[in-house]
Amino acid sequence: MNVDLSGARWFKSTRSDAAKECVEVAFVTGGVGVRDSKDPSGPALIFSPVEWDTFTAGMRAGEFDLN
Repeated sequence: MNVDLSGARWFKSTRSDAAKECVEVAFVTGGVGVRDSKDPSGPALIFSPVEWDTFTAGMRAGEFDLN
């Protein structure tokens, strides 16, 4: 999937603290970008809207062990 991220508005979760181990997310036309906040000029993962919705639904349902 080829998505233009040049005008993306990246943000971190409101639950993020000042730690550097964060990801940033940008909602863009055609998908959702995810990148490492420590390397904003580095690569980004791009998810389709369906993939992102499936991932976030799994997070809310507790499908991932975050410990």
